[in-house]
Amino acid sequence: MSNQVAFRDAPFQLRGSNFTMMVLKVSDPHAQNFFFALSDKVRQAPNFFRNAPVVLDLDDLPPGQGFDFENFCDLLRTLGLIAVGLQGGTREQQEAALAVGLAVFPQGRAAADAQPAAPRPVAVADAPAAAAPAPAPAHDLPYQKATLLVRENVRSGRQLYAQGGDLVVIGSVSPGAELVADGNIHVYGALRGRALAGMAGDRNARIFCQSLEAEMVSIAGLYRVSEDLEKSVLRRQVQIYLDQGFLHIDPVTV
Repeated sequence: MSNQVAFRDAPFQLRGSNFTMMVLKVSDPHAQNFFFALSDKVRQAPNFFRNAPVVLDLDDLPPGQGFDFENFCDLLRTLGLIAVGLQGGTREQQEAALAVGLAVFPQGRAAADAQPAAPRPVAVADAPAAAAPAPAPAHDLPYQKATLLVRENVRSGRQLYAQGGDLVVIGSVSPGAELVADGNIHVYGALRGRALAGMAGDRNARIFCQSLEAEMVSIAGLYRVSEDLEKSVLRRQVQIYLDQGFLHIDPVTV
């Protein structure tokens, strides 16, 4: 009994949670146009990128190439991006990242630990899927199909994760809400928040909604934000899917 009281009165609690974070794959941090191009990307969707946490991925960095984490993270902050961790890299790079206050994610775990999904790459609409982290092969997905059924509207600030399968919402999704599924996402109402399907790497996953008004949609890590959505698909019944490395949004005709 005394232990329960002490726990209840403790000044803190440690809890597991899920957060969505982007992964910035860095292949050449010394390129002259690196931050110019990244700044241009941020300007395309300033609300989406503002104060966004970012995990740095150095898997594509050539061996032996130096990396000034302190200066690099300072430059990211000028764009409103906040580096919080490192994925990949050499032991020396990981030690340097720890020295400036970055967390080090075990290889392939940044997505699973930082959010209930694969990380979101910095990519423009219709960017080749090669820009995204490589997902698991469709025939060897690390989950079995299941369905999470939600029989109500999803309010702002709420996050739903269908781990291992599909997410079905019989209602609308408010701005600021987030739907995440390893499989497909179905919204039988207006989709005004964020929807991330195929987060275990399933490139065959799709998003269906009755009215597309989303802040962001993503399939297997490739995404579009609201600023990238064509007017021709707004407030229409659509399906969202990947085809030949591109994210497609098509009206559903009946």
